[in-house]
Amino acid sequence: MTVVQITANMIKELRERTGVGMGKCKEALETAKGDMELAIANLRKAGIASAVKKQGRETNEGKIGVAESSQAIAIVEVNAETDFVVKNDRFKQLLENICQEVANTTPANLEAFLQQSYSKDPAHTIDQYRALEIQAIGENIQIRRLQTYAKGKSNSIGVYSHMDGKIVCVVEITGGAHEEALAKDIAMHIAAAAPEFLSADKVPDTVIAHERDIAKSQIKGKPENMLEKIVDGKMNAFYDSACLLRQKYIRDDSLTIAELVAKRAKETGKPLVVSGFLRWAVGQQ
Repeated sequence: MTVVQITANMIKELRERTGVGMGKCKEALETAKGDMELAIANLRKAGIASAVKKQGRETNEGKIGVAESSQAIAIVEVNAETDFVVKNDRFKQLLENICQEVANTTPANLEAFLQQSYSKDPAHTIDQYRALEIQAIGENIQIRRLQTYAKGKSNSIGVYSHMDGKIVCVVEITGGAHEEALAKDIAMHIAAAAPEFLSADKVPDTVIAHERDIAKSQIKGKPENMLEKIVDGKMNAFYDSACLLRQKYIRDDSLTIAELVAKRAKETGKPLVVSGFLRWAVGQQ
């Protein structure tokens, strides 16, 4: 039988994700045979760990860049092997060029983007340009992911870059133009609060079932007629924590994000709605 070695880094990650002491983290990992998600679920069922964000550790070095054209806003993550290279001017220029190329061409996906011609040197594809920069810089460099947001007459896009591109958040508001300031304020909130879903109705059924199972495990021994009510209360607390629109606004905790947007909609007479958001952290799994 294969024995999984529990490393100090695994224990450290579990502690960072749950807030549980090192000893309990080690025990949980041993019981789960090194399965991080199972260890987290077991700790939560035991009532030791509270709700846990899914991001985990940010492992890769790199930077997330932002660029815009008249038609779109682009978000791109580019990774390298060391933070030394990420801080290098040539790497920064590569990231800037790649981001602008994405904003200008709005590719369908990363694979298509890598195969398209590089506008500054049409003899090469984007992937060939990347390969040439690897030779010049001396480290492996990967374009990890990209996302574009189309500009329109009835939407507003706010972008917030945190920790020099280690975390980038984007919020799109539909129902009115010129609300970029509000969208950026919400993007700043997202950087700190790290919601996982837009609203309760966007939470997948599998996640709901998992959370309900954990909630039930935490209240064993309670009277049968109270169980569902208690579980429902725990689920509401989960939605308040995990869903952007139900989170308390970090700048004014008397308002949820939904109430903040509704307040602005009333002031402007626009039917404003947060239609989507993005929170990327470098190396995020």
